[in-house]
Amino acid sequence: MANITAQLVKELREMTGAKMMDCKKALVETEGSIEKAIEFLREKGLADAAKKSGRVAAEGIVKTYISDDKKIGSVLEFNCETDFVALNEEFVGFAEKLAKMVAETSVKTVEELLEEKFDGDATVAESLKALIAKLGENMSVRRFTKFSIDNGIVSSYIHGGGRIGVLVEVSCDKASEVLDEVAKEVCMQIAAANPLFLGKDDVDTTSMEKEKEIYRVQALNEGKPENIVEKMVMGRIQKYFKEVCLLEQPWVKDGDKTITKFLEEKSKEVGSPIKVTRFVRYERGEGIEVEKVDFAEEVARQIGK
Repeated sequence: MANITAQLVKELREMTGAKMMDCKKALVETEGSIEKAIEFLREKGLADAAKKSGRVAAEGIVKTYISDDKKIGSVLEFNCETDFVALNEEFVGFAEKLAKMVAETSVKTVEELLEEKFDGDATVAESLKALIAKLGENMSVRRFTKFSIDNGIVSSYIHGGGRIGVLVEVSCDKASEVLDEVAKEVCMQIAAANPLFLGKDDVDTTSMEKEKEIYRVQALNEGKPENIVEKMVMGRIQKYFKEVCLLEQPWVKDGDKTITKFLEEKSKEVGSPIKVTRFVRYERGEGIEVEKVDFAEEVARQIGK
């Protein structure tokens, strides 16, 4: 039997992050071979990760990455089960590296990202399973978006320590520091006001007709005559545009100006039109249904095991 020293166990623990007793067991099973012990732990970790994969991961972090020349940017949502793990340095570092990978590779889907090399020969999927085993929670790469522009810049904003992430693309034929100011203000506007569309023309027909029908029924229920109902509907649609369209929204820093007006003023400063060409806003866990668990029942079930 190989001599399993405390130093050997310590070395394996530092390399894998596994628990001390697990490291010792792995070394015993592999007769003191570090390489085989790492493989042993990874196999065990992968099994543990598989058991955790059914648990809901609605916490986590939204991360962004902007290239040095500000021509490429990305935003990514990386989920876990608890806010405790969401604050873990390794979890955050993993998310940061993923956001950079999205910006620097040609991946279009989460599935493609998972097949990319992450650490040496290990893929993102393999590295993720190892992290799941180490931190003890289910995790998942939920979504990402990448922007790239030639004439203009890409900018981002993170709010609430990763609760909300915004990515904005601003076009302009002239290079100017004003673009950075505009992009920053627009990012903060999107984070605060949560627009659903860029402009009026971007509102889809289904959403528009749904809103019109709601306003039409409201007006009729208020007893308004048929001949003025349509005028009321159109008036309320204009109000709807101001709520859901970024370019129609009042600027959060000056309610007397719309974002369109703000962009027009900054365009005059630069001497060339500044346009917001697209944006995306991620809010951590939005749309994920979290199962409500009875704590007493959960404890009883654990004791019964």
